[in-house]
Amino acid sequence: MDAVRVALLREVLAGTEWLGATRRFAGVLRGSVVAHRGGLLLVGTPEYEPWHLAAHLVDEAAWSGTPELAPTLVRHHARPADPAHLSVGPGRIEEARRGETLLVVAPEEPAELLERVHAARRAGVTVLALGAGGGELSAMAHDTLAVPEGAELDLDSVQHLVSAAAGENAGSPRVRRVFRDRLSRLAEFLTAPPAAPW
Repeated sequence: MDAVRVALLREVLAGTEWLGATRRFAGVLRGSVVAHRGGLLLVGTPEYEPWHLAAHLVDEAAWSGTPELAPTLVRHHARPADPAHLSVGPGRIEEARRGETLLVVAPEEPAELLERVHAARRAGVTVLALGAGGGELSAMAHDTLAVPEGAELDLDSVQHLVSAAAGENAGSPRVRRVFRDRLSRLAEFLTAPPAAPW
């Protein structure tokens, strides 16, 4: 989904709770990865891999100047022969430590995934969850955005809204600082005396 479609979706959703909920969750995600600078792990379930969200977050990381948003996609069926960005298996979750953020996108909650997420949380990893809500995953996550079955939006649409909001620069202290620095340099240039002739 490109920026135009996300803008149209936001327009359609104006006045609903979805815009505020996705922006809030995206703010938590962005705040966690920027504050800790420890890396973002993204995992789904064996039947549902959020590769599309991974691609959008990589794009948003580049466009927003926030490299911390680029996730490592953890795949349940990764093989050593896969390309490097697709070969990270679930063992990576077990290796995660304090300072890292784990974003779990799970329409259902397989026991094996829950065990790994629980172990990561005990190791100090910040756990965020996108899913049906109300289950064990929601209970162990530091923050969650529930997309219940039968909601106005499906899980894929919510992921698009979250990734777009995570890349927004509005309110970012780093962006204000960069803008202020540029403005300061421009003011210095405009007020400086002319260069002496040779």
